[in-house]
Amino acid sequence: MIDVAVLNKDGKEVEKLQIDEQLFGSEVRYDLLKQAIVMYHANKRVGTAATKSRGMVAGSTRKLFRQKGTGNARVGASRTGKRVGGGVTFAKVARDFGKKMPKKQRRLATDSALLAKLIAGSVYVIDELSFDAPKTKDFAKILKNLNIDRSCLVTISSKDDNLYKSARNIYKVDVSVVSDLNAGDICNKQKMLFTKDALSSLLDSKKSS
Repeated sequence: MIDVAVLNKDGKEVEKLQIDEQLFGSEVRYDLLKQAIVMYHANKRVGTAATKSRGMVAGSTRKLFRQKGTGNARVGASRTGKRVGGGVTFAKVARDFGKKMPKKQRRLATDSALLAKLIAGSVYVIDELSFDAPKTKDFAKILKNLNIDRSCLVTISSKDDNLYKSARNIYKVDVSVVSDLNAGDICNKQKMLFTKDALSSLLDSKKSS
């Protein structure tokens, strides 16, 4: 069992939760984590870079002048990659860098990422986190009270616009709904902050599956 303290907005412990490692696969699957992170970065690549090859450049295919007798170096057509205005020798083409993983492997990789954070003590739980209006200053104060001074993924049970707007101007802090968690986002941040409701819903879904 892994003990996780539940804190309030002032950083004071109000209760303690016990989390069973078996709910997250008992061990960290580093092989799946590697695949998931590679997929995560690959799918963020746009892949629209393209240049013109010699076949795409306008111009005649005729040899500029005869091979011998002119005193000049031998040359081919004007569209060759050696000449100004010619095509690129190894031209880039638009391509899709996207990768895929089976759904079960993605789920296991997410579990491994969460388990790694739990083992490292990088998971924080807060009893309640909501705002009547967007307040970046108040949210930054809460993070300071919780001693979260590094990149952090804040995980909530359901969408909250005020919380999103409160966090969007804080450096390296992102907000995610618990159902949208993935290994890439988890590993991309050094800390995780769960609301108690979000963590409870996650654990309940693991127990029922």
